[in-house]
Amino acid sequence: MSKVKKKHRLVDAKAPNLLEDIFPYDLPPLIRLQGSAVEHIDGKPVEFDFEAVKDRPILITDTTFRDGQQARPPYTIEQMVRIYDLLSRISGPNGVVRQTEFFLYTKNDRETLDRCRALGHDYPECTGWIRAVKGDFRLVKEAGLKETGMLTSCSDYHIFQKLKFRTRKECMDSYCEVVEAAFEAGVRPRCHLEDVTRADIEGFVLPFVDRLMEMSEQVPEELSAKVRLCDTMGFGVSYPGAELPRSIPKLIYKLNRECGVPSDRLEWHGHNDFHKVHVNGGTAWLYGCDFVNTTLFGFGERTGNPPLEGAIFEYIALKGDTCGIDTCAISELADYMRSIGLPIPENYPFAGRAFNTTRAGIHAGGLRQDERIYNIFDTAKLLSRPPRVAITDKSGADGVAHWVNEFFGLRGDDRINKIRVHKLARWVIDQYDVEGRLTAISDQELEAKAKEFFPDYWDKYKTKVK
Repeated sequence: MSKVKKKHRLVDAKAPNLLEDIFPYDLPPLIRLQGSAVEHIDGKPVEFDFEAVKDRPILITDTTFRDGQQARPPYTIEQMVRIYDLLSRISGPNGVVRQTEFFLYTKNDRETLDRCRALGHDYPECTGWIRAVKGDFRLVKEAGLKETGMLTSCSDYHIFQKLKFRTRKECMDSYCEVVEAAFEAGVRPRCHLEDVTRADIEGFVLPFVDRLMEMSEQVPEELSAKVRLCDTMGFGVSYPGAELPRSIPKLIYKLNRECGVPSDRLEWHGHNDFHKVHVNGGTAWLYGCDFVNTTLFGFGERTGNPPLEGAIFEYIALKGDTCGIDTCAISELADYMRSIGLPIPENYPFAGRAFNTTRAGIHAGGLRQDERIYNIFDTAKLLSRPPRVAITDKSGADGVAHWVNEFFGLRGDDRINKIRVHKLARWVIDQYDVEGRLTAISDQELEAKAKEFFPDYWDKYKTKVK
């Protein structure tokens, strides 16, 4: 490809252009999609309109109580009820988190389901999860659920090596018998195509989904089968030009446009084995899959699933509005999960204790001048988490000044400048240069020194101490 050299002219300015139409600060940075993308499928160019995603009814579903429990000791009933209550707050009145799924096999499973539904929340809707066994629908019917997921593994690794079917036809017939049992029970089946990104798409997946759609034509619309695309091993890729079975765009095209599965009956369920779980979920949305299945903080089997809180902020960025979502409930959930032993890493996005904490002095200086310089969005407003500075030997006077101002809750002209914190800044440096300290200085230590060095501020503002 020949290079085309273009002359670029400097646009001089005396006032900053902060690109606030993209970075509004009171929302996460907006994802503004322009035009369409072309994906070559079966040798032909196919156009996908990305701009339409803003107006499409894309939504989130949750599997914290199913896949999320496969990565940790089981939650107690009380814990699941509390988590479900907070999930409802995140979802908001518009049901952005539309559904969550529960096991149905034990007495505790059924009691949890009953207590969650007794809260009276519209969203997320409670659904079930069962094996592809006809007898399991008795549990779904007894629970009074309208929908359940069922395992319909589709790669030959599962069909032959795990489930020990003799032929693919025997496997498909077995699955369809269970789907028929769901219809007869008045329950909508959600078929989980396990290991779809390692399956023979043309040879098994598409014929099976064709049959599901034909069966669905014989029942009322509210019973029509849904399809969950399960990237069980995290093999899915979003890149244009990738081949099946790993291509997410091609998978969704095949099911949506060739098999006729409506977008609102398609769901993506990913795993993070190759660090692609969040971007793969977003890609599924863009290419015509209305639902992305998630877990709180990404906890799930092995490397985990798409993180629900990540999908929430991706959703807001695509829609340009919070759509009734209570984003601050994410912080409450993070605090609650830590209190029951869920290990959220300190630097984990949106939920880690230090996700918006800087340790670099030059960054702290930027925060002191305008927090937008080094804060991703208004984390105080959207997550009840103002930006913070961790004090180390790299923090400098700027970092110390920022910590003091946040500690006393000082704003505007009341803020202390870095010259006035020189005693505290000198004490910090001495901890490292004289005492040989290696660790960050704790808030408790700094609070004691703030009381010593700023007694007038302590007397005036200590009731505001956070």
